Amino acid sequence: MSSDLTDTGSTSPLELVGAPHDRDVPTYAPAGAGDDVRGPRATDTGHELAVQFAAVARALAAEPTVEATLQRIVDVARAIVPGCHHAGVTVLRRGRPETPAATDGVSAAVDAVQYETGEGPCLSAIVEHDTFRTGDLAAESRWPKFSGPAVERTGVRSVLAYRLFTSEDTFGALNLYSREVDAFGDEALAVGTILTAHAALAFARAREREQIAGLEQAVASNRAIGMAIGILMAIRRVSPEEAFTLLRTASQLSNRKLRDIADDVVLTGELPTR
Repeated sequence: MSSDLTDTGSTSPLELVGAPHDRDVPTYAPAGAGDDVRGPRATDTGHELAVQFAAVARALAAEPTVEATLQRIVDVARAIVPGCHHAGVTVLRRGRPETPAATDGVSAAVDAVQYETGEGPCLSAIVEHDTFRTGDLAAESRWPKFSGPAVERTGVRSVLAYRLFTSEDTFGALNLYSREVDAFGDEALAVGTILTAHAALAFARAREREQIAGLEQAVASNRAIGMAIGILMAIRRVSPEEAFTLLRTASQLSNRKLRDIADDVVLTGELPTR
């Protein structure tokens, strides 16, 4: 069985977690096309694994946006979860599943089959609040509409899907895929579980930061508009409604945002001319 979808290349796991100078962080095998993808080796100590995940937590927390956080999550998952060739994140937006971040086209293609058929491990992980693992999609009976087409289109055989959640909310799922049969053993399951917990918290923090930034921007915008309306009322001797109409008309004629027009009025005391 073959697929025309290919990997995007290999990247150092330490580069992905953002800790290239941490000498105590263990080095894992890179996830290149056709490589034996591995996470922590059996000889790694608990201390080394703890250091690795501390680096992961810092790297995820440092990402400035939700988009960047999700992309870092899937890149790290591909690098450190044993057996993982491809990774993607499914999120729910207005009740519909989407894949905003993936390591490559394979992940997005597998997710697309799930969304088209309305079934699959990542959707089950979200709905049933559980982790789903399958060692061979070609022999999988739980999602008959999904399994066959997924194997045929992508060549993926093993899947490990985690619910991405905090105590307050379910955001979606972290989906790990492999071209090999029975790729995800107990070690992969454990490493993925820890990573998913870090990922969910990082996602929640990033989303909260964006929401706060959006709220602050809205407050600042409304304040500037209110000040501009007051200035126009005093200078033009018009009502609040008429002052707002003046701002809106200037915005439309100049093809500029209402907030920008208001800022000009606050700074100059006059409506900007075209």
